[in-house]
Amino acid sequence: MPRPDGGLITETNLQYYAGAQIIYTSVATATYTFTFNTALSMGSATSWNPTDPDYSLNNFYIYTSPNGVSNWTLYNTAFTLTNNSTGSVIVLGNQQSIGTYIKVQLKAEAVENNYGGYEYVKLKDIINNFIVGYVGQDKLIPRVNRTDVLFHAKRGLQEFSYDTLKSIKSQELTVGANLSVVIPQDYVNYVKISWIDNSGVKHTVYPTQLTSSPYESPIQDQAGNIVQDNFQDNVEGESVTNLRWQQTNPSNITGLWPMDSNNPDLFMYDWWGENAWGAGGWYGQRYGGDPVNMQMNGWFNIDERRGTFNFSSDLKGKLIILEYVSDGLAYDLDTKVPKMAEQAMYMHIAYSILSTRNNVQEYHVQRFKRDRYAALRNAKIRLSNIKLDEIVQVMRNKAKWIKR
Repeated sequence: MPRPDGGLITETNLQYYAGAQIIYTSVATATYTFTFNTALSMGSATSWNPTDPDYSLNNFYIYTSPNGVSNWTLYNTAFTLTNNSTGSVIVLGNQQSIGTYIKVQLKAEAVENNYGGYEYVKLKDIINNFIVGYVGQDKLIPRVNRTDVLFHAKRGLQEFSYDTLKSIKSQELTVGANLSVVIPQDYVNYVKISWIDNSGVKHTVYPTQLTSSPYESPIQDQAGNIVQDNFQDNVEGESVTNLRWQQTNPSNITGLWPMDSNNPDLFMYDWWGENAWGAGGWYGQRYGGDPVNMQMNGWFNIDERRGTFNFSSDLKGKLIILEYVSDGLAYDLDTKVPKMAEQAMYMHIAYSILSTRNNVQEYHVQRFKRDRYAALRNAKIRLSNIKLDEIVQVMRNKAKWIKR
């Protein structure tokens, strides 16, 4: 489907939905340019060969066909790939005759990465647009180095990622026998950790102050002195605190015992544990318990030395979802900003540049400071994604009668 001149959408429906582009060879050639929003990439210069160890790292396949409808054949002869401003240029190892159809098919993960891309604008485009719109003769910023714009743009993206942009990522993991999972590579701070039951429902796992993971665990001799090795460095041992926490049964803390307990007198469900009559008299063992600890979803704490999340023993083998914040700069090629926050980025860059320059009138600085604040506030409201129908659905619970 052709696009109107000047439109922002450059991919065809086949490129976007199916991740494929077909080119008809009208003149005998070996050079073809593909215009996906997702750049084509190869694992190595020789990964055109299916037997190459890096072949699986390619994010696309090449096919040829005599009619463009059927009889597609995988092209496994040598070819080269280069990416430039016009697209991804592939030079095949042999010239194709007139009438041949060449198709590039993105792999599934590359197609998925392409979905929803119109929602974002790349950081490099923000920088280019800022220089065009805010820098030049008769403008408040007559000249500026591109490196300065890049620095302030990256700093702005970092700050916005923490509380404004949708920079929350998530990982689905299983808690192993060591009751810990490694902190993600681009992790900045956690948002929420949940364990998943057999129905796929999330249950929030809370951080705990009941224990902590020591940063250092030096070994001591019988006199209590810290032992050093031959290099005069402290000898590190395994944390006893972590070992004891891993062996602790959380039911001893919460008073909530599962129904398959061997001791029926220890059933501590709400009506048993709070005020119930049993064979031994009135129970009430949970009386005076700290509400912070009265939950059955388990706990976690962060081991800063090992770079892991540590979990309580009741979460062993459980499936968890770790939601965390990244700073948006982990992967420069994929750095993107939601279009709803684009103006806030421009205002941030302008204010940052003006506030660090000499001979700029203070009222100009204050004006852009206010503009930055207003644009950032608008971005937060837009990205909060509040929908009236969702609010109405939640508020229906206000009309529910509570029976006693």
